Amino acid sequence: MPDIAELTPIFTGAPRQIHLLGVAGSGMSGIAGLLLALGHRVSGCDRVSSSEVERLVGLGLHFLQEQTAHSVQNAEFVVYSSAIKSGNPAYDEAIRLCIPLIRRAEALSAIMGAKKGIVVAGMHGKTTTSAMAAHILRIGGQRPSHYVGAEIPILGTNAYWDSQGTHFVAEGDESDGTLVNYHPEHAIILNIEEEHLDFYRDLAHIESVFLTLLENTSGSVIYNGDDANTRRICQSHPSVVSYGSSVGCDYRYTILRSENFKTEFSVSRGQEPLGDFVLNIPGAHNVSNATAVIALADQLGVSAEKIREGLENFRGARRRFEIKYTGRGLRVIDDYGHHPTEIKATLATARTGGAERVIVMFQPHRYTRTAALKNEFGEALLLADRVYVTDVYPASEQPIPGISGDTIVEAATAQGMTEIFFRPGKGPLWREIAPQLAKGDLVLSLGAGDIHEQSTSLVADLRTADEIETLTGPNTVTLYEPLSQHTTLRVGGPAQFWVEPETERAFAELIRYAHQRDFPFMVIGRGSNLLVQDGGIPGIVAHLQGGEFAQIHVSGNTIQAGVGVKLKRLAAAAKRAQIGGFEWMEGIPGNVGGSLRMNAGAMGVDTFSQVVSFRYFDHAGELHEATPAQIEVRYRSVPMLAKNYAVSAIFQGHPADPAEIDRLLHASLKKRKASQPVAASAGCIFKNPAQIPAGKLVEDLGLKNTHVGPARVSEVHGNFIVNDGGASAAEVLALIREIQQAARAGRQIDLETEVQIVGEPLS
Repeated sequence: MPDIAELTPIFTGAPRQIHLLGVAGSGMSGIAGLLLALGHRVSGCDRVSSSEVERLVGLGLHFLQEQTAHSVQNAEFVVYSSAIKSGNPAYDEAIRLCIPLIRRAEALSAIMGAKKGIVVAGMHGKTTTSAMAAHILRIGGQRPSHYVGAEIPILGTNAYWDSQGTHFVAEGDESDGTLVNYHPEHAIILNIEEEHLDFYRDLAHIESVFLTLLENTSGSVIYNGDDANTRRICQSHPSVVSYGSSVGCDYRYTILRSENFKTEFSVSRGQEPLGDFVLNIPGAHNVSNATAVIALADQLGVSAEKIREGLENFRGARRRFEIKYTGRGLRVIDDYGHHPTEIKATLATARTGGAERVIVMFQPHRYTRTAALKNEFGEALLLADRVYVTDVYPASEQPIPGISGDTIVEAATAQGMTEIFFRPGKGPLWREIAPQLAKGDLVLSLGAGDIHEQSTSLVADLRTADEIETLTGPNTVTLYEPLSQHTTLRVGGPAQFWVEPETERAFAELIRYAHQRDFPFMVIGRGSNLLVQDGGIPGIVAHLQGGEFAQIHVSGNTIQAGVGVKLKRLAAAAKRAQIGGFEWMEGIPGNVGGSLRMNAGAMGVDTFSQVVSFRYFDHAGELHEATPAQIEVRYRSVPMLAKNYAVSAIFQGHPADPAEIDRLLHASLKKRKASQPVAASAGCIFKNPAQIPAGKLVEDLGLKNTHVGPARVSEVHGNFIVNDGGASAAEVLALIREIQQAARAGRQIDLETEVQIVGEPLS
């Protein structure tokens, strides 16, 4: 391979055929963008694609999603990322064909060699600082090229080549020792500490790489005077400029005010004030980074006015304290921080926003880092109120026995933290957090892996909840409401969107919203005769219990009741009005909506024998009225209400003596107490087959008190399964299957469930 000086005219000269291995990575995609801008014929391969790769394809990148030997056969040069090793077919083929193999940092250094390079290096803050530097030099009219290791909205892209500018700002990655390849005119050194110990032996090894970068820097070294390691290493350079908050720094900042993630600060150059500045990205660490950029820009002749303008409108990089959602009295923020120092700074910043609680989803990054810095991670996370730690994101590492996310939980617990939990497998963690959220909360996803997908999913749900509440009113939507709290059996996973509209108009709008977006939609009343599976119910679950749905109107011997009215309450209203015929409802735990949908009954009476008419919405949210004669009514089933949604009904009664009403009410209640268990149940589990009542069949089969975990066949009534406490839906379903198999084997009877089984099993 040619050396860096020989590569510069090659990479910035006449078009060449260049192939990139691992092109979808943020660093490699930046190299691809620069090479395309320089006029080269660029191809690349990776196991995955990305939005940035799609953008580059539009600019001419030939992308292959298979890293095969064939992909490099026409290449004059192959550039590869640090993740590419021997054994990769394309890499091995390039060696076989003697195609020059060039590391990413070597290619970047070669491209930068055509301009006056400015390298930003350090363990933390490189992306933000290099992006800020490129932005302010651009505002200052210097037309810099840049290369930054993340998406920077304000810059337009993570890498950019400007043929007319003289400077090139680049983020220098120290993780693999390739800082030694850069020969910049200026360098900014942000901090130096033990990190990337999968590559480095120790701090001395790290410092040797930074010393080489300093030796290769021909102009000024701008260094953090507040950081002891950086100060010690950099002071020996012949041309140094220090910055920080410490007395004696060449550029010294003083924070004036920090609130709502905005900071005002002042900077002086020596004894000369440069003035006050406003930074709209939060945290004292970013004020320090901004001061480094002020020092650079001032040294390069950018006026204080232009620096001030650039800082005030700078908005930062993706995943660097990125505010993803503000609403409902809470915030959701994502940050790339994956080292204890970064986590401390990020959590300290989060605390400046006035949050009442900071809830963290943290994904450790690399096993080696987790093992080496477990106590430091534990200490850093003490700044949060509640923390959920996932499995380690391995990057390219193999697992280390005994090291996991729980390693950090144990370290934090040993230091006194109680609200910290290990969640192996990560799973849908946002679903666990969502129902806990309250006004004043700040949710923070932290880590360099894919933990940001959790906050993205949470934000998507929050925004949908906001949309729904524009239709149904404020405080009507709860995310991932546990349905075990809304079913009489006391089992069931969460409802994704639990909505409690209080007017028919709001309910109609909700139905239309779900229909137009093809959202799953169902209505739940009191939750009797219902078995919700442990994975819960996706989409919208409407609960019609208040407002217009809880109203009762008596007229003569008829009663109009909303679907949210409990049957027990309807029976009591009939008693007060001296209307008979409603006494059977005393013994049923459901409400009007459920009784209509299932044609509930007791004591020889069923719902539709008393219904005069009922009102319902269709799936498009249009209101209709019907009578029992116009629809099909079956035993414990009304098919048309499986796809339509009742909102009220008029029931017919008859004049009755209060004493007779009392007698029948007590008889109904007595029968229920004598024949039905007191424990949590869903009511009758099976429909009665023609041959024998289901309860008698179960008893004859000797299955009373049979159980699967805490799910048990009642000793009072064989057609009831009770929850003795903590039963899961899976256990109830297993018991149902066991009973059905016994009935089929012992009596050749196929038992059909009367209880409605809804939702999804746990994945």
